[in-house]
Amino acid sequence: MRPIDLRSDTVTQPTAAMRAAMAAAEVGDDVFGDDPSVNALQARIAAMVGKEAALFTPTGTQSNLCGLMAHCQRGDEYLVGQMAHTYRWEGGGAAVLGSIQPQPLVQQADGSILLADIEANIKPDDAHFAKTRLLALENTWGGQILPQAYVEAATALARRKGLATHLDGARVFNAAVASGLPLADIVRPFDSISVCFSKGLGAPVGSALVGPKELIARAHRIRKMLGGGMRQAGVLAAAALHALDHHVERLADDHANARALAEGLQGLPGVTVQPPQTNIVFVDLVPEKAAGVVDRLRAAGVLCTGLYRLRFVTHLDVSSADIARAVAVLRATL
Repeated sequence: MRPIDLRSDTVTQPTAAMRAAMAAAEVGDDVFGDDPSVNALQARIAAMVGKEAALFTPTGTQSNLCGLMAHCQRGDEYLVGQMAHTYRWEGGGAAVLGSIQPQPLVQQADGSILLADIEANIKPDDAHFAKTRLLALENTWGGQILPQAYVEAATALARRKGLATHLDGARVFNAAVASGLPLADIVRPFDSISVCFSKGLGAPVGSALVGPKELIARAHRIRKMLGGGMRQAGVLAAAALHALDHHVERLADDHANARALAEGLQGLPGVTVQPPQTNIVFVDLVPEKAAGVVDRLRAAGVLCTGLYRLRFVTHLDVSSADIARAVAVLRATL
């Protein structure tokens, strides 16, 4: 039997319908700005999130970096969560390539940063300090939905203090579907948003940076510097457009499968399951159960990541029957 791959929602294969859309895509040269499919995607995602413009990028890492560099100059600083993707998991690109200083702050269990911590870390206008320019948040974070009341309060604080705001919204569609809030309302308080098409939406490649026209124009130049100017990229944009048409509402299936997985693991001794809000399930193990567990699960046909804390991510290519089989394997192994 094929392995059940729960390592990430990035492992999905394009569906037959998506492959057909890609094959039929009308293309041009996006570096010259004349790829109609890319242009259509950028207009579509900008309208969906209620912003003026968008920029298609190969990856979420590049989309976030274009955003950070468009907001900040060399020697500026952005405030960011200690475990946020834009700080911990993107190779230090803001510092290495943008000469932007990250100021990592402790996150709470729901992914938020205390307002008092944000305010206390905004540097005074003094030559000893980097200039604090930007607050970067993430939604979802570890599969958890950032509370909207907190988003409103944190971004309002940033505005009062003269900071811009950026959202790493790689899985913001999951947040919208799970919360029932309109996507545009979730992202409205932010100046820029990075959204990903190759995670829960199931496209093979691609993210977009969305925001005001002036900021996106700066980001366009930065994308070129970073090697992100693609040519007949409409083949990829067509996949993302197909995903927006067909794969958003079905995210609820992934969330249901994550809940079924979590519920199926309840009651095992030495195993603690974090109830999922969206499509990511974290499982904590006592040390005696953790030794070699990822390899043992792989041998039994279930792929995941982690050591003491296992991570399972549901997605387009995982069915409810797969989840039932995964639960049986996990209970037998753990």
